[in-house]
Order: sequence, then structure tokens, then C-alpha cells
Amino acid sequence: MQAPFDQWTNARISPDTCPREYMLAITDVMNVFTGKWKLPVIGVLLSGAKRYTEIEKSIPGINPRMLSKELKDLEANGIISRNTNNEMVEYMLTASGRKIQNILDAMISWGLEHRNSNIGDGRLKKYA
Repeated sequence: MQAPFDQWTNARISPDTCPREYMLAITDVMNVFTGKWKLPVIGVLLSGAKRYTEIEKSIPGINPRMLSKELKDLEANGIISRNTNNEMVEYMLTASGRKIQNILDAMISWGLEHRNSNIGDGRLKKYA
């Protein structure tokens, strides 16, 4: 099975063969994922629509100003939508945002494996 980027080239992507569209896609991914709080916000919304206060309570350490900023950024990038029903505002993942679950699952799997194989030798800090 060929990777989706192979539609632009017949060879594996390398710095010499990488098409402009591929680099733009990487930039799009970085715009969505960059920042300390974006992935936790997405993770909270994977279980369904939430109100602002529910999101805030689910993410220890996030402050209201930062949560507002991250929600606006994720909405601008088409990852979440903001819906108002009966004066109640809820945030939910868009179809594109829901596709991030596969990426997060792979990242969590890798993270657990990496942590388990490296924590014993002191290379990784153990968090409570």
C-alpha cells in the first residue's frame, strides 16, 4: 500500500523529492498541534461535546485565558466547532478533529512503550 504522499512522487519522500504540498501539510499539522494545551483540549473533546467549564475542569493547570486562546485557535483551524443552544455554548470536534483520535492513539502507544523502556535507566523523569 502506497502512502498518500506517493501520489506526488513515485519515490519515498526525502528532502530532495518532497513536494510543496507535503511541506504545507506538515505546516498545517504543526499549526494544529503546537502548544502545550491543544492536544489535551482535543483529548477532552474526543469523548463528546463539552461546555467551557467542563473542559477547564478536565485539564489541570490550564488557565481561562489560555483555554480561550486554544479553543479559538482550534476553531480557526477547523478542528473544533462552537455551538450555541439555548444560550449554552458547547465545543465539539469536527469530522476532521475526530480523525485525530488515530494519531493520538498511536502517540500514546509509542509514549507508553518509550516510557516503559527508558524510565528504569533514569533517562526519563517519572511523573506522578
